[in-house]
Amino acid sequence: MAHLNQRRPQNVNGDFYVDSTCIDCDTCRWMAPEVFYDVDDQSAVYHQPTNETERLAALQALLACPTSSIGTVEKPKDIKDVQQTFPILVTENIYHCGYHSEKSYGAASYLIQLSEGNILVDSPRFTPPLVKRLEELGPIRYMYLTHKDDVADHQKFAEHFQCDRILHADDITADTRNVEIQLTGSEAFTLTPDLLIIPVPGHTKGQTVLLYKNKFLFTGDHLAWSERLHQLTAFHGACWYSWSEQIKSMRNLANYSFEWVLPGHGRRFHADKETMHQQMHKCIQLMESLN
Repeated sequence: MAHLNQRRPQNVNGDFYVDSTCIDCDTCRWMAPEVFYDVDDQSAVYHQPTNETERLAALQALLACPTSSIGTVEKPKDIKDVQQTFPILVTENIYHCGYHSEKSYGAASYLIQLSEGNILVDSPRFTPPLVKRLEELGPIRYMYLTHKDDVADHQKFAEHFQCDRILHADDITADTRNVEIQLTGSEAFTLTPDLLIIPVPGHTKGQTVLLYKNKFLFTGDHLAWSERLHQLTAFHGACWYSWSEQIKSMRNLANYSFEWVLPGHGRRFHADKETMHQQMHKCIQLMESLN
C-alpha cells in the first residue's frame, strides 16, 4: 500500500491519495478517470469518489497500480469484494486482468476466455487473488507475449497453469529462453482459425500483435489511442528497434479489419471497421511526418 507520509500535495483532501512513488504509468487515470489525473508528471486524486461506481473504479485502480502508489486514509473494508471483480470484463469474452506489474512498467494484460482453453495476453502480476479468479474462469492454454518488455511474471504463470508461452524468437532474452513456442520470420502465424499472430517489428524487433475473430487486436506497445492527440498513434519516443520498420509494420497492419485496439500501454479504442481504417491511415500519416 501507499504511505500517507509520502502523500503528494497535489491530491485533493479526502480518503484516496497517490504517493510520491508513482511512476506515471497512466493505469489509474484510464481505469478511474473521474478520480485520478496527471499533474507534474505523476498521478494524483482530483476528485474523491462520491458514489459506489466511482469508489469501485478507484479501488480497482488501487489494486491494479504496479507500484502500490495509491492509498486510502481509512482501510477499505470492501477490498476483498473488489478483488473478486478481477479480471474485469471489457466486452464479450475479453477481460482486463488488472494487477499491473512494475516489471512491465504498468502494462495492461488481458484474458480471452475460450471453451478450448483460455489465452492470457501478456503477463499481469502473479498475485493470489488474481490467480484464484483466473482458475475459476477455466484452464489457460496459451500465454501469448506481444514482445519482450511486457513478460513480467510469465514464468510463474506458466508453471502454475502449465500453459505454453508464445513469443517471437527475435525478442527472446535470457529470461524467456525457455518459452515453449518461439515464432520465427515475418509471416503471420495462424494459432487457431480465430487467432492470428502478426509480426510488427518496430517497437522491438520481435513485436507481434494478436488478432482475434477479425475484431479484437491486442497490440502490446505497437499501437494505442492517444487522448492528447485524439487519434491512434505509435510511441515514437519509445521505439527501441526501428521507427522506419514500425511504419512498414503499421502499413501492413492497416490491411486487416478490426474494431478494438487493446494495448499494453496507451488507451483502448473501439470503433466500427471503417472508422478504424481511417484512424489507421491517420496514424501512418503522423508516423511518416516524424520519420
